[in-house]
This record gives sequence, structure tokens and C-alpha cells, in this order.
Amino acid sequence: MKKLLISASFCLLFIAASAQGTQWYLRDKTDSTAGISVERTYRELLNGRKPTPVIVAVIDGGIDTTHQDLRRVLWVNPKEIAGNGKDDDKNGYIDDIHGWNFIGGKDGRNVGYETAEVTRLYAQLKPKYDGKDRKSLKPDQQKEYDLYQKTKAEVEKNQTKYKTEYQGISQFFTQYSTTVATLKKALNVSKLDTLTLSKAADTLSDVALKRPVLGILRLLRQQGAPDTDVVMSELEKYTEQLKSRAEYNYNPDFNSRTIVGDNPTDLNQRDYGNADISGPRPDHGTHVAGIIGADRTNNLGVMGISDAVQIMGVRAVPDGDERDKDIANAIRYAVDNGAQIINMSFGKDYSPQRKAVEDAERYALMKGVLMIHAAGNDGQNIDTAANYPAPRFIDGSAIPNVITVGASAEPNTVDLVASFSNYGKQNVDVFAPGKDIYSTVPGGKYENNSGTSMASPVVAGVAAVLKSYFPKLTYADIKRIIMQSATPYTTKVHRPESDVTVDFSTLSKTGGIVNLYEAVKLALNQEAASVKAK
Repeated sequence: MKKLLISASFCLLFIAASAQGTQWYLRDKTDSTAGISVERTYRELLNGRKPTPVIVAVIDGGIDTTHQDLRRVLWVNPKEIAGNGKDDDKNGYIDDIHGWNFIGGKDGRNVGYETAEVTRLYAQLKPKYDGKDRKSLKPDQQKEYDLYQKTKAEVEKNQTKYKTEYQGISQFFTQYSTTVATLKKALNVSKLDTLTLSKAADTLSDVALKRPVLGILRLLRQQGAPDTDVVMSELEKYTEQLKSRAEYNYNPDFNSRTIVGDNPTDLNQRDYGNADISGPRPDHGTHVAGIIGADRTNNLGVMGISDAVQIMGVRAVPDGDERDKDIANAIRYAVDNGAQIINMSFGKDYSPQRKAVEDAERYALMKGVLMIHAAGNDGQNIDTAANYPAPRFIDGSAIPNVITVGASAEPNTVDLVASFSNYGKQNVDVFAPGKDIYSTVPGGKYENNSGTSMASPVVAGVAAVLKSYFPKLTYADIKRIIMQSATPYTTKVHRPESDVTVDFSTLSKTGGIVNLYEAVKLALNQEAASVKAK
């Protein structure tokens, strides 16, 4: 489940970033900016070379298939006829033109909200252990009883926390909306920007009206927002996120799985879902897809990192925690339908069917598919803290075809590492830009978003460039090149969620940030060496 990245106390932390955006991460690396040198790579190293299209699967919450910057780059199943209600290619999925949706029903309905995994575990264990005394249980039951007590405490804590926060932000949102509407009417304007409010503050004589004008103006200036509409948009988003937490994610009585109509405990079942890869809220997946491969030829909006990508949408991540069964099936679907790279911008703290996901990862490994996974947004060291899908198999060995990615920011300063990013010298492979990343969102729009969810598709985009321009590279080659070519940084930074200052190089295996220019140079060298050897 994606962590809320807007301040709960003031809830407007990222308004300035959302107001306007630039694709800073595409720029060249300089002393002050930790870009990944995308445009320089195309200009100096790839000019005149012809890429081979590569299929990248985006396992996420949905993709807006109508977005003008994504329509041309969507994967199209060549053996499926759209809308005829038949499984033309006999792959088990009807009308899967652009991918598949594992959290939808055959009747066309879709799961939007879902519970957190901890909530599902609590609901599962409650009938068995509610009211029981640990001392009365057999030794083999006490471990499960301890898990019940742990999940119960976590669910109840989060219920209280998010209900309180939701109530508070709802009141603030109502007050803010009312004040803005009143001021627009009083000033006879359709939009309240800083210039309009400044003029009003200087000229108004009505003290009762001047006071809210000054209050709203102060708020806009503090947040770097150009007008009240930007603040309103962010407040709406945050209010919706808190509503999800308060009413659904930590509600043990909520069950949206009946929409899907499968047997959630049957981990071998694969014939469920529908072909709607957008779903009710494709914000997150649309943003991710744009980072990887937004159309670079149409002179609109943004440019993706890869210029020869086909985005396959696989919907398996709801507003809540994804289920292990769905993730396992999503990986298998992507592999079976030709994906060479899979982006996985999701994660959670519990994984009760971990083996099912691991079996699917081993299947992808056997087929030579590279998987890129977001490290998570809890500011934790995942060498010790749980984060699933895990970067290691259950037996403790590293998963060879997975790259785990932390999030970096633009300035090469103490703030180089994103304050929310997970890290780990053993379990995070590399960092990539993940703060204030400008990309596609539904409705033909563009926004800045932050998270390791944004850093992962940056690496997936780099991997796609390597695979498309150097098609003979294996998953192992691409992973090795990405890690060996990462730009090392020894900048002193704030360790996430801490005031402690550490060397950036201590936060991941490579101690660096992915760089496309250096990666392509390595691939060119490998290509030249291969030709020379012949």
C-alpha cells in the first residue's frame, strides 16, 4: 500500500511541486543536479541507431489508455480481436487487447478500495483467538496467537489514527472551500491567485473580508502555490486518501473481493478478472507508465525515458494492499504474453502467500524477464524491515532478476536522498530520481508525484532503452550494466526519517544513482568487445 506522502499535520507538503513541473531527471548530471542524462544519451550515443520495440509490463492500479501521451505506446495483443467477446489467442483471457485486470469481475465491475494485508490477517485470526488466553493454548498455537495480537493492535491503532485525521482534514477542507467561494463571490473573480489576493489585501477596507484574504494569501505563499485551485486539488486528493484509510483499508468488516468472484484462497486459479486495465482510479499507473515511455515524438506534455517501448497494463494493485495471488498471476500473465521487463511500484508489510509470488518470480527468472521493484516509502532500512515482494527468496538468497530501487531527489546536497525512501546496503540495489517527478495522469493531464513508485519506472525506462537498442542483452547483462554504471555519490545526506547524517554511498549496494548515459556506454563497449571477439 502506498504511503501517504503529504504531511498529515498540514497536508499541503507537495503543493508547490504539483503546481508546475519540469522533467529535471532527464537532464545531464551536474555538480548541482542528480539527473540521469537521458537527452544527452539520445543526442550523443544513440543518434542514428534503430531500436527494437520492447514490451514493458506495468503491474499497478490501472492506466488511462486514452491519454494522448500514452495511446501510441500501449502494447496491443496481436492475436486478439477487440470487443468480440472471445479468447482469440487462447491464452485464457478474453479481449485482453492492452493487458489484463486481476481485480475486476467478469461482469465488468472493478475493485477500487481494498483492505490492508494486516487487516485481512486480523480478520482471519479473530474468530480463532478472540477472547482466548495465551496460556490456555498449545505451544504450536501461541505463535499464531501472538500474530493475532500484533495485527489487532496495528489495525486498531490505524483505525483511530486515520479516523481522527480524516475528520480533521474534512473540517479544514470544508472551511477552506467555503472561504474560497465567499472570496470569489465578494471579489467578483473566477480564480483567486496571489496577484488578485495581493491587490485585494492592499485595497480592501472591509476588515471582515480582508482577514480571510490575508489568511489565504499567506497560505498560498507558504506553500508556493500559484492559486487556490491548486491547493483545493491537493486537499481533495489527501482527503480521499484519508477516507480510504479510515473507512476501508483498516476496516476488518469491509470485503470488496466479492466483486472479483474468485476463490481468494485458491492460489492456482488464474481464470478470473476482466480486460479493463484502467479501473476506477488509474492515477498511479498512468504516472508510472508515462515515466517509462510517454510518447517522445508528439511534442506534447512529457517525454518518456524509452523511445521504443510497448506498455502492457496489468491491473493488480487496488487502493489498499495488493493480494499475493493477484501479483503472482500478474507476473505470470506478463511473462506469458511477451513482457521482457516488469515494473512493480507497490509493496506491503505482510505477505501470507509469499511462496506464490516467489514461484512466479522464479518463473520470470526461468524465462529471462527482468523485474524492477520500488523499495518502499517508509524511510526504513529494508535490510532488517519487512517489505514485500521481498528482494530475497525465502531461503535468503538474492533474486537474480530483480532490481530494488530507492528514491533520490534533484539537488546534490544533504537532501539528495528522498526523505521517505527506504534504503539498505544489502537489499536496495540502486537509487533513481523519485521526488517531484513530472509525468502523465488521467484526463490528458500532467502532475508531479513523489515516491519510490516513481524511481522504479525510471530504472525500468533505462532497462527498456538498453534492451531495445541492444536486444542481445540478457536480463543479467542489463542488471549488471545498470548497477555498474550507476553514478557513485559520497554526498553527506540526511538518512530517511532521521536527522542523522550519513554518506549517500552507504544506503544501497551500488552507492549510486542510475545513469542512462553511462549505462549505454557500457553496453556499447560490450557490443564492441563481442564483435571484436568474432
